[in-house]
Amino acid sequence: MLTQLSRNWWVLVVQGVLAVIFGIVAWVWPAATVFVLVILFGAYTLVEGIFAIVAAIRGTDRNGRGWLAFIGVASVVIGLIALFWPGITALALLYVIAAWAIVRGVITVVGAIQLRKEIQGEWVLILSGAVSVVFGLLLMFWPVSGVLAVIWLIGVYAVFLGIMEIILGFQVKGRGGRVDERAGGPLTY
Repeated sequence: MLTQLSRNWWVLVVQGVLAVIFGIVAWVWPAATVFVLVILFGAYTLVEGIFAIVAAIRGTDRNGRGWLAFIGVASVVIGLIALFWPGITALALLYVIAAWAIVRGVITVVGAIQLRKEIQGEWVLILSGAVSVVFGLLLMFWPVSGVLAVIWLIGVYAVFLGIMEIILGFQVKGRGGRVDERAGGPLTY
């Protein structure tokens, strides 16, 4: 694997640079980033739906064909909604994320309370669940700020990931098959 990485080190660097650029674009133009992500989601869902419908038409299993057709039609409809009404789609996605955060937070708090006799430090789980619930509620009550915050977090993640990939790319450059003498074995990361 190291040999393969060292031969293609530049791919990691290019991926890293692109991720950093994407992260910076997400910070500088968050509205455009949301729009592009929604359009990509819409295009992907539309294509997936078309493929599912084609598979349903060509299929031989009657039960499977019905489900494939249903999934295909639903995907096409959702894809078209995302493409024609990207603002509504972005808002709906934000509400799904908010609901997920609230449900996850409540379940975490309940689980921590149930486990309090069996584990120490259950307060950490309770705090984690409470933060998740607060995050979900903030997204629901201030959706525009929530979208902006999510895009900025995606940007931070992309820049961090990009920097790590660039570093890794330069670390593996020319190191294929060499042994790290300090570790006593193959080079590890």
